[in-house]
Amino acid sequence: MRVVVVSSPGTVEVRRAPVPEPSPGELLVAMSVTGICGSDVHALHGRHPWMTLPYQPGHEVTGTVAAGGAGTAVPPGRQVAVNPLLSCGTCKRCRLGQFNLCREMNVFGCTVPGGGMADYFLIPEDRVQVLPDGMTDLQAALIEPLSTPVHAVRLAGPDLTGLSVVILGAGAIGLLTLKAARRHGATAVVMTDGSAGKRDHALRLGADAAVDALGPDAVARLRAELGGNADVVFDCVATQPTMDQAVQLALKGGTVMVVGVPTAPVTVALPEVQDQQVRIQGSALYLARDYAESMRMLADGSVRPEDFITARYPLADAAGAFLAASTGEQVKVVVTA
Repeated sequence: MRVVVVSSPGTVEVRRAPVPEPSPGELLVAMSVTGICGSDVHALHGRHPWMTLPYQPGHEVTGTVAAGGAGTAVPPGRQVAVNPLLSCGTCKRCRLGQFNLCREMNVFGCTVPGGGMADYFLIPEDRVQVLPDGMTDLQAALIEPLSTPVHAVRLAGPDLTGLSVVILGAGAIGLLTLKAARRHGATAVVMTDGSAGKRDHALRLGADAAVDALGPDAVARLRAELGGNADVVFDCVATQPTMDQAVQLALKGGTVMVVGVPTAPVTVALPEVQDQQVRIQGSALYLARDYAESMRMLADGSVRPEDFITARYPLADAAGAFLAASTGEQVKVVVTA
């Protein structure tokens, strides 16, 4: 079978390997669709804080069960999506049900040897979700990436009714945050991005306004669009400029949700944070309830694949898929079987 490996900075290879045999409790899954995440792009260029090379990508993955090891119950032929969080189940946070904060957390397709960007992959049965009849592979491939914004919105609210929201970054996570914030009642949602194409995309998907993130007057323009400060700012980029913008926009008494993965240390204007009572909240991954809400949003059409998936590549051209994702002009790039 074919297996995609990010072997060194900037290098994506399609290698040959034997089809693996599932051990007890494992499923062998034939990949249908795998998304490329911003974390994958950071890792490809050696900029991800937790992912090291080489690694096998594929954590946003859906497929069809091909075989099951001893003790498994999901039969061959069932369509499944992967929940890639591999928590220990025994540490303090796991015992509290906060599996996304597991002390020994690993992520399938990121920090362990296996990943879903391959003709076949092995996954523990308890890490798959059998999909409802009628859900397409492209819908299923968005469950995992949507779960992160759903979690962030729930931490920020969960009820955002009547609140004004700024979303910094109109990539896949930012646009999915837009959908989640609207679902939870946000009244005004303004977005930023350095790409005019992505700003237009944000407007088409329901943002009230979209501002050039690189403009010298970005904060002033965002305030003007909102008529004041933001109640909640979702930083889906997590760089020094966006964090500076986020804190300014949240003055006074607002909340900054850090959703994007910082690729380098970022400082915070602590005197303003303290004096003007700004809450800065990190948002890590998601929980089962967020995954379930993401499935509902996709099933009821609140989130449509055609609004987010802007490029598809075959597995044989995984390198082209990573290159397209790295340009910053695509919203979501997927690899298909």
